[in-house]
Amino acid sequence: MRIAVIGGGPGGLYFSVLARQLCPGHEITVWERNAPDETFGFGVVLSDQALGGIEHADPAVVSELRPMLARWDDIDVHYRGTTFTAGGNGFAAVNRAALLMALQRRCARLGVPVRHGSAITDVDALAADHDVVVAADGANSLVRERYAEAFRPTVETGKCRYIWLGTDLELDSFTFYVVDTPGGALQIHAYPDSRHAGTLIVELSENAWRAAGFADAAASPSAPGESDERSIGIIAELCKTILNGSELYGNNSRWLRFPTVWCETWRHRNVVLIGDAAHTAHFSIGSGTKLAMDDASALARSLQEQPGAAAALAAYEAERRPAVRSLQRAARASREWFENVDRYTHQDPQQFAVNLLTRSRRVSYASLRRRDPGFVARAERWFAGTAGGGGRETPPMLQPFTLGRLDVVNRVVVCPDEVFPARDGVPGDLHLVYLGGAALAGAGLVLTGPVAVSPAGTDGPGLHTGEQAAGWRRVVDFVHAHSPAKIGAQLGHYGPDGSAEPLGALQRAFAAAARRAAAGFDLLELDCAHDRLLAPCLSPSAAGRGRGASLRERLRRPLAVFGAIRAEWPAERPVGLRIAPARWFPAGADDADAVAEIANEFAAHGAASVHVVAGTRDDRDAYADRIRNQVGRKGEFAVIAAGSVAAADVDTIVLAGRADLCVVDRPTVNSPWHSLRGTPDRATSKEWS
Repeated sequence: MRIAVIGGGPGGLYFSVLARQLCPGHEITVWERNAPDETFGFGVVLSDQALGGIEHADPAVVSELRPMLARWDDIDVHYRGTTFTAGGNGFAAVNRAALLMALQRRCARLGVPVRHGSAITDVDALAADHDVVVAADGANSLVRERYAEAFRPTVETGKCRYIWLGTDLELDSFTFYVVDTPGGALQIHAYPDSRHAGTLIVELSENAWRAAGFADAAASPSAPGESDERSIGIIAELCKTILNGSELYGNNSRWLRFPTVWCETWRHRNVVLIGDAAHTAHFSIGSGTKLAMDDASALARSLQEQPGAAAALAAYEAERRPAVRSLQRAARASREWFENVDRYTHQDPQQFAVNLLTRSRRVSYASLRRRDPGFVARAERWFAGTAGGGGRETPPMLQPFTLGRLDVVNRVVVCPDEVFPARDGVPGDLHLVYLGGAALAGAGLVLTGPVAVSPAGTDGPGLHTGEQAAGWRRVVDFVHAHSPAKIGAQLGHYGPDGSAEPLGALQRAFAAAARRAAAGFDLLELDCAHDRLLAPCLSPSAAGRGRGASLRERLRRPLAVFGAIRAEWPAERPVGLRIAPARWFPAGADDADAVAEIANEFAAHGAASVHVVAGTRDDRDAYADRIRNQVGRKGEFAVIAAGSVAAADVDTIVLAGRADLCVVDRPTVNSPWHSLRGTPDRATSKEWS
């Protein structure tokens, strides 16, 4: 094949090396607009696993790089006078210029010409003259722009400002620094890239960036290719205790917002995108260079293994797309964490460190425990101290919690994800077996699932007759007699649309159900998640009373019903709220402030908790985390997270402070409930299914 490579960065060069090795007959030419010694950025991070993959594909490259590599196992978190270190991570970094030169030399030895100073202006002509055109021309890809109708790219721009700098500060680990400034936290991502030099990425929210004077500094124009020296000076002053006399320097370093690029397809006829041209992932999750080199390896293999160019490009995309999409999801979670870091600065430094390390949702309590048992043991001791019970190194999911004035023995909640049939609304054996079994197996709190306060239109259980109340007492008495678990009822109106029903009638129905529940239940939840009357009131787009009204107006009916329940319910027992915000605000995290406002209003009216129901883990994290760290930060309001929570997730969520309790996803009779008992394999037990 005749192959043209546009872009002489690591991805394009590495592809050329591998493709020539796998098939010496390929005619490969690399076109690079910059000079051989011209590069931007500083260090490139590679995990031990990534380095091993490169070595397997081409030992000569790694052999040349090995003397220049900076290696580390630790990640340090410096926060408000504290330092927490988590080991066992296994990373290396190399100076970007050194990596490029090594790959350039490798291309020269293999007979691959690299035409520096050659910008491609006519991609169509190049494609017509070659069998394959590999576009490795970066996040601002001209090739992607030329064929935008085919690639259908989307670009999501991050909210934070960041700048990429070099330093002679000697570092021996990947280090996060969090510096307080008048406008909010300044974050530094720092790592060594050689024996005596390192890379610093400085990141701030827009408010913090402006308050620190960077907006004024960046307004001063400089010549093309020059760095923002005024901003570098401000950073040096803000971080002088960190730098301790070390220098900062730029390389065309300017303030940017990170663009997350995604394309509907990465190929068009015989043109294919790799690396940042096809996709980007925020720098806080790893190296874009590593992603580009993974793409390069997959594409080179596909060209060798497949019968023709079209099949090879299709096989390459099919192989790489799922892995990249998964990494982009993690990168988005990580990026959003850093964009909202001020949300977490109230946390204890130990919890803040755990939260930071698990921000992407790819690193869990279990993986931290495998990598560095000592770090996790210290975090467990701290958490046990805040929980006021349990063993000093008991896993967080087994630590007690006080919900209002209700003591719960651990952080695990079980709630049916389906409505069990109930003749005449009376709970039967299915309810007893499910809820009683969950309590016997060790859950700290069991919830009934939907319980109707009215006979209209439901075949599920109710609490609007004496017979139904007696059926529930049978379940409640069993739970209390045979376990330390607490049990709560979820009250709602599940019949046809009752928006025309007078508010007074609704208040009386909910109040009567609350009086019946007081005979034994420990907790009540007002169900505004799936209730057919109250849930639409909270949605800004729902028909009827919700449409077009302000949030305060939409809350009037739910708050009035909540007040009726609270008036009939014993003062020492908590009443909570159950909501499903992803149904109302499908845009996700951008609307989480409105959800926090809803929680605030109910908290002001005496709610002790909010149970956040989500269809996916992303929804759960967007909302439960936001509420927990805005409304519940004083410990006066509990957050229960629900939505794709496996048993192994609970430790991570509660230790990082994203929720106080978790509804475990889809438990069954055969679930490995022993994980709640603290057995030695608790961190690796299978998910409940």
